[in-house]
Amino acid sequence: MAELTATMNSWGDGWTIYIWLISGASLLIAVVIGLHWATKHDQFDEDIKYLVFDDNDKDKMDPEEFKKMKEVMKKQEDLRKEYLKEQGRS
Repeated sequence: MAELTATMNSWGDGWTIYIWLISGASLLIAVVIGLHWATKHDQFDEDIKYLVFDDNDKDKMDPEEFKKMKEVMKKQEDLRKEYLKEQGRS
Protein backbone atom coordinates (compact mmCIF):
# COMPACT_ATOMS: atom_id res chain seq x y z
CA MET A 1 0.00 0.00 0.00
CA ALA A 2 2.85 2.33 0.78
CA GLU A 3 4.29 1.75 -2.70
CA LEU A 4 0.97 2.69 -4.30
CA THR A 5 0.78 5.89 -2.26
CA ALA A 6 4.37 6.76 -3.18
CA THR A 7 3.65 6.10 -6.87
CA MET A 8 0.52 8.25 -6.78
CA ASN A 9 2.39 11.07 -5.05
CA SER A 10 5.07 10.99 -7.75
CA TRP A 11 2.42 11.72 -10.41
CA GLY A 12 2.00 15.26 -9.15
CA ASP A 13 -1.15 17.36 -9.28
CA GLY A 14 -3.90 16.97 -11.86
CA TRP A 15 -4.02 13.20 -12.25
CA THR A 16 -7.39 12.82 -10.51
CA ILE A 17 -9.17 14.50 -13.42
CA TYR A 18 -8.34 11.45 -15.53
CA ILE A 19 -10.02 9.16 -13.02
CA TRP A 20 -13.13 11.39 -13.16
CA LEU A 21 -13.05 11.39 -16.98
CA ILE A 22 -12.73 7.61 -17.15
CA SER A 23 -15.52 7.18 -14.60
CA GLY A 24 -17.79 9.58 -16.46
CA ALA A 25 -17.12 7.97 -19.83
CA SER A 26 -17.79 4.52 -18.36
CA LEU A 27 -21.08 5.73 -16.91
CA LEU A 28 -22.17 7.26 -20.23
CA ILE A 29 -21.30 4.07 -22.09
CA ALA A 30 -23.32 2.03 -19.56
CA VAL A 31 -26.32 4.37 -20.02
CA VAL A 32 -26.16 4.06 -23.81
CA ILE A 33 -25.95 0.26 -23.58
CA GLY A 34 -28.89 0.24 -21.14
CA LEU A 35 -31.04 2.43 -23.38
CA HIS A 36 -30.19 0.31 -26.40
CA TRP A 37 -31.19 -2.86 -24.52
CA ALA A 38 -34.43 -1.28 -23.26
CA THR A 39 -35.41 -0.12 -26.74
CA LYS A 40 -34.68 -3.52 -28.23
CA HIS A 41 -36.75 -5.31 -25.56
CA ASP A 42 -39.93 -3.16 -25.75
CA GLN A 43 -39.39 -1.41 -22.42
CA PHE A 44 -40.75 1.95 -23.62
CA ASP A 45 -44.30 0.84 -24.35
CA GLU A 46 -46.70 3.65 -23.33
CA ASP A 47 -49.67 1.28 -23.24
CA ILE A 48 -48.16 -0.88 -20.51
CA LYS A 49 -50.31 1.00 -17.97
CA TYR A 50 -53.38 -0.86 -19.22
CA LEU A 51 -52.00 -4.19 -18.04
CA VAL A 52 -52.94 -3.47 -14.42
CA PHE A 53 -56.65 -3.58 -15.32
CA ASP A 54 -58.89 -6.56 -15.91
CA ASP A 55 -62.53 -7.18 -16.85
CA ASN A 56 -63.68 -6.32 -13.32
CA ASP A 57 -62.64 -2.69 -13.93
CA LYS A 58 -65.04 -2.19 -16.84
CA ASP A 59 -67.49 -0.12 -14.78
CA LYS A 60 -64.67 2.22 -13.66
CA MET A 61 -63.42 2.94 -17.20
CA ASP A 62 -64.68 4.82 -20.22
CA PRO A 63 -65.76 2.56 -23.09
CA GLU A 64 -62.79 3.77 -25.19
CA GLU A 65 -60.36 3.02 -22.37
CA PHE A 66 -61.83 -0.44 -21.85
CA LYS A 67 -61.55 -1.16 -25.58
CA LYS A 68 -57.94 0.05 -25.54
CA MET A 69 -57.23 -2.13 -22.50
CA LYS A 70 -58.57 -5.20 -24.31
CA GLU A 71 -56.44 -4.43 -27.39
CA VAL A 72 -53.32 -3.97 -25.28
CA MET A 73 -53.98 -7.20 -23.37
CA LYS A 74 -54.38 -9.09 -26.66
CA LYS A 75 -51.20 -7.55 -28.07
CA GLN A 76 -49.23 -8.40 -24.91
CA GLU A 77 -50.47 -11.98 -24.94
CA ASP A 78 -49.42 -12.32 -28.58
CA LEU A 79 -45.98 -10.87 -27.77
CA ARG A 80 -45.65 -13.26 -24.83
CA LYS A 81 -46.46 -16.23 -27.05
CA GLU A 82 -43.94 -15.00 -29.63
CA TYR A 83 -41.17 -14.59 -27.04
CA LEU A 84 -41.90 -18.00 -25.56
CA LYS A 85 -41.83 -19.56 -29.02
CA GLU A 86 -38.42 -17.92 -29.69
CA GLN A 87 -37.12 -19.41 -26.46
CA GLY A 88 -38.64 -22.80 -27.31
CA ARG A 89 -40.85 -22.90 -24.20
CA SER A 90 -44.32 -22.90 -25.72
